[in-house]
Amino acid sequence: MTSDEDDDDFWGFVRDARGLFDPQEDGLRQVELLECSPQGKFLTCLDHLGSRRAMAGGGHLAFLDAEGIAMGSYFVSGMTATAATPSVHAGGLFDVTVRLWCDQLLPGSEEIWDLVRTGKLNRKGMWGELDTDGRKAWLSVALWSCEYQRCGQSADAPQGQVFTLDGRQVIDIDSFYCALGEAINGPGGYFGWNLAAVDDCLRGRFGASPPFTLEWLHSGVARSGLVRPPASGNDTAADLQVLLEIFADHDIKVLLR
Repeated sequence: MTSDEDDDDFWGFVRDARGLFDPQEDGLRQVELLECSPQGKFLTCLDHLGSRRAMAGGGHLAFLDAEGIAMGSYFVSGMTATAATPSVHAGGLFDVTVRLWCDQLLPGSEEIWDLVRTGKLNRKGMWGELDTDGRKAWLSVALWSCEYQRCGQSADAPQGQVFTLDGRQVIDIDSFYCALGEAINGPGGYFGWNLAAVDDCLRGRFGASPPFTLEWLHSGVARSGLVRPPASGNDTAADLQVLLEIFADHDIKVLLR
């Protein structure tokens, strides 16, 4: 944990955090930080429980792999200590209860982070059995871990390549983004999680830059899920048409198989 205002203000390590992915209303959540080593401003907050000075403020929570390397991080705001007791599992550490706000820690993400941490996110299509909320969580983790998962690779694949998207599990727009990320960057890969993000990724630095070819296998499976009538009073084009227009604008050739 690190302060958002001062990178040198390190708030400490935590072995586990219960409730981090269980939001209440408006992103508010109560979290138990188990086996915590509070430092910096956060340590000072523990001396003022019950008062306004117990608020540490905004910070970054980084998720670490088994070697202590950051896989990704989330910004949280209004982090406030509400209780602290010595940890029963480790001497010199504390179990600290905090209140914080974050709308990016989506329910279901914890299990996906565990796959990344343990190296078990190692084959394509693992998102296929997830429900709607699960696919959104998958895309969230893909986004926040994309730099970690691409560690050691060049910024973009050489131009002119053919990327193959397996469309058999594409039943809605989010599952398309899951399949697209994997087509470009492998299992758990990210290449946008909404139309604007895809457009941004196509400008480079996310694994592939134009021009290239996207071979979309089993594209017919997706059409009933991606092509939907516009909402009443809304003349926005169907998702599939918008995607194809975005690809065309960036000189991406799409082969619908």
